[in-house]
Amino acid sequence: MGIVNEFKQFVARGNVVDMAVGVIIGLAFGQIVSSLVSDVVMPPIGLLIGGVDFGELAIVLREAENGVAAVTINYGLFIKRVVDFLIIAVVVFAAIKGIARLQRKEEAKPEEPAAPSNEEKLLTEIRDLLKARQGD
Repeated sequence: MGIVNEFKQFVARGNVVDMAVGVIIGLAFGQIVSSLVSDVVMPPIGLLIGGVDFGELAIVLREAENGVAAVTINYGLFIKRVVDFLIIAVVVFAAIKGIARLQRKEEAKPEEPAAPSNEEKLLTEIRDLLKARQGD
């Protein structure tokens, strides 16, 4: 039963929940980027290159025969995945830089001195009155 309790403690930690939320959001973001690349970025690039559909770019190693599928190297899909990765990497890099910049600004802010308490104000007035009397 010790392993079960350790697992419960592990799952109950806030970091695990935060990580799970991050993974879910990351997967959703990855799908958005994949759609962006496949549906928005790659068609104009293919058109500029001469009407090439990157999804169909492949090197056929063996033709399909007798119901057996062809053996291909799908380098067009690989190019799409590389573009996906580059876009995600740039966004993550920008997010990390932004977070770091915000953290530096928070650390760099000098703390304003606290307003003097009523006792300090009273003591300051007494000191000033005593200095004024000594000067007479």
